[in-house]
Amino acid sequence: MKIIWSPLAVDRVAETASYISQDSSSEAIKWVRKIFNSVKRLEAFPESGRIVPEINNSAIREIIHGNYRIIYQIADKEIEILTVRNFKMKIDMGEISATSKL
Repeated sequence: MKIIWSPLAVDRVAETASYISQDSSSEAIKWVRKIFNSVKRLEAFPESGRIVPEINNSAIREIIHGNYRIIYQIADKEIEILTVRNFKMKIDMGEISATSKL
């Protein structure tokens, strides 16, 4: 399956990396690499993430990376990464529906 990153998801990763880089730019780079490596497994195992409890839709799932939720949608032959959120942040349902193809 093909993985597509929404502009919002890319922005969220960039924002978090920028925050981490205030303490250590090398740690920020490592964090971004780990995020992308975590997502790469979805190419072979798209349903390996759990269904997002707040949404309860089998097409919208998440994988956990440290303190972050990587929320994605399975559609046809592609996976779209919708957003990346810290566990402390409540999911903005408008944000999900704005980027989702459902």
